[in-house]
Amino acid sequence: MGRNPLVSIDPDRYDAVIFDMDGVITDTADLHAEAWKLLFDDVLREHAETTGEPFEPFDIDHDYLRYVDGKARYDGVRSFLASRGIELPEGSDDDPPSAATVHGLGTRKNDYFLAAIDRGGVEAFPAAVELVRGLREAGVATAIISASRNAAGVLAAAGVDGLFDARVDGDTAAELGLPGKPDPAVFLEAARRLDAEPARAVVVEDAESGVEAGEAGGFGLVIGVDRTGRPERLLESGADVVVNDLTQVKVARRVAMNSLPSALDNWRDAEEALDGREPAVFLDYDGTLTPIVERPEDALLAPEMRERIRHLADRCLVVVVSGRDVGFVVEQVALDTVLYLGSHGFDVVVPEGRELRQERLGEFEAFLGPLEAAEAEITAAVAAVAGARIERKKYAIAVHYRQVAEEDIPEVEVAVDEVLARHGELRKTGGKKVFELRPDIDWDKGRALLWVLEALGMDGDGYAPVYVGDDLTDEDAFAVVRGRGLAVVVGSEDRPTLAEFHVPDTDAAGEVLERLAAFIGGERR
Repeated sequence: MGRNPLVSIDPDRYDAVIFDMDGVITDTADLHAEAWKLLFDDVLREHAETTGEPFEPFDIDHDYLRYVDGKARYDGVRSFLASRGIELPEGSDDDPPSAATVHGLGTRKNDYFLAAIDRGGVEAFPAAVELVRGLREAGVATAIISASRNAAGVLAAAGVDGLFDARVDGDTAAELGLPGKPDPAVFLEAARRLDAEPARAVVVEDAESGVEAGEAGGFGLVIGVDRTGRPERLLESGADVVVNDLTQVKVARRVAMNSLPSALDNWRDAEEALDGREPAVFLDYDGTLTPIVERPEDALLAPEMRERIRHLADRCLVVVVSGRDVGFVVEQVALDTVLYLGSHGFDVVVPEGRELRQERLGEFEAFLGPLEAAEAEITAAVAAVAGARIERKKYAIAVHYRQVAEEDIPEVEVAVDEVLARHGELRKTGGKKVFELRPDIDWDKGRALLWVLEALGMDGDGYAPVYVGDDLTDEDAFAVVRGRGLAVVVGSEDRPTLAEFHVPDTDAAGEVLERLAAFIGGERR
């Protein structure tokens, strides 16, 4: 995970970003760890002398990350003591630092931490400051959260207290009775203060407990910041993506498709984006591998395009990602060396010889009943609208209006919205001349792409994702791939996109596949 940038935050998709303080914005995580070690080594020595048991010191690499990182002060005391089988009375906020109580130990730890700040001061990570400023310039609200009651002073000492629209810290949690991480309460309170829905907000965290809280709170994106060289601990805790520094997170800037450089005319630049790594190629179907047609069932794959896909799939991972039902795409592409994702990634067919962990897909089954009911209702509602077509996929209902008269399109959308209002389990999305109802779950082509790479063990430095697509639904994938690999949009419209290169049509997209195969084979174009 060493390339920059790795993640793009799209201001059109996210209204707010909520940052943890210690270890994310301010370089204070090490100070906290050292303070905890001083405290618990005191306690453990005394416990060893009293009980005759051997002294086992506090281990920052293990104990800090597992038991106290990101937690409120007293929660951290309780958590670590429990791990060593030590019980102490709670005490009260008035307990002095010498008291052998939970509150006394918490006060002593705080004294150690403040002393460390007095000795060395506090610095903010430059990349974090740059990111926050970039978000604010793009109109994205920002908040800071911390379990610490010293947060205001730490931010002021670092000179970044004016960068955030809201702060939820240890004092806030005490006043409102908010539980600490991994409960998502502090993040949800920060989102509330920013007037942002969690699904349209991003959490940036370095602690396992904070990542767990972000996932539990239903936030749209959880970015883990790993400064320990152990990214797997954050991924296993629920991070959508992990970076080792915030230089790898950028604010996405959309530009018109027709203003992008041509991938074919600038092929050397496209190759440089792959940086010598093995490509993992993801391809949209309609409008990318086949031209857009009036009737969706007529979008048949040309033999020469199938041969290009086959040739590329012999050299690297190729995944066809479509809003279509996966069965249709499998039938059309008809290659057993390709991995298929249908219904925008909700349904998967894995080629023989590849192992793909599919636990995540089990939760999608609960949406089949609501989709069946909604399909019947929409079919009846648009039956009288000439040209309206219903396409049922396993995990989506597409309402096509390409052949509907312009004046009748609002009637189709009203019908879709009325059905949606009766089925809170679903959400409406759009594409080229289509309204679509999908499960109301945080899943799209971009998340499906990340899931495939992780599940195949291809999310490390040696692999470069490539995405070629043409539709609005492909923007989620462009946001993931942008700056991490190669993002190519098909078309020459003036629609804004997050892609980095464009080609004009499906024939040119086929040429991109040929050049990728040649590039992997060591041929220069």
